[in-house]
Amino acid sequence: MESMDAPGEEKEKGSLQDSLDRYVRLNNIYLLIISKYKDYIEEKEALSVAELPTLVTPKAAMVARKAADIKGEFDSYNYDANFPDAARKAFDFVSKDVGDAALPIEFWLMPEETLRFMMGDVTDKSILLCSILIALGNPSSKVVVVSRDSTRSIYVYYEFGGSIVMMDSESGKVEKFSNKDEMLKAFNLDDESAAYEFNDQMYIDIS
Repeated sequence: MESMDAPGEEKEKGSLQDSLDRYVRLNNIYLLIISKYKDYIEEKEALSVAELPTLVTPKAAMVARKAADIKGEFDSYNYDANFPDAARKAFDFVSKDVGDAALPIEFWLMPEETLRFMMGDVTDKSILLCSILIALGNPSSKVVVVSRDSTRSIYVYYEFGGSIVMMDSESGKVEKFSNKDEMLKAFNLDDESAAYEFNDQMYIDIS
């Protein structure tokens, strides 16, 4: 026997579809506005290298709260004993739980905004991860940007126990190196490459 929806259910479904259609149309309007003013927005969003550290915000309320949540997953969080596992939990959260969002413009999201929307591009997610790692107690954590031709790769790394751990939220890979020179060698930097790193305290050109 073919099931039939009650009149109330049909009305509810119709209302839901109308809301969804309106949302899609509204979203298209927003995209149109963004496209029209793309150059202006990107000009206003441009940051100097000296301003990049302002994007890493380990003391921001939502970032500190997320770090506290991760610490709370341990019986009694101890940096020396638990940081590597806590860092992995932070990485899994950012790479798996925070959704990917490719915007049609160059636009910076602050870590709290990435957490609020639970979305961001690889740059936003890497900056969020770096912020959480610092909030977990590791001030050596940094974002590394490597550019070659028209491609750009972004990583986060930290120093711990005499080693370097590099995280790639885009690929989901974590690699360990014995020192920073070994990590830099893995980037295959050449005369056509540009690379820099930063956190909340510094910016350094490493190419």
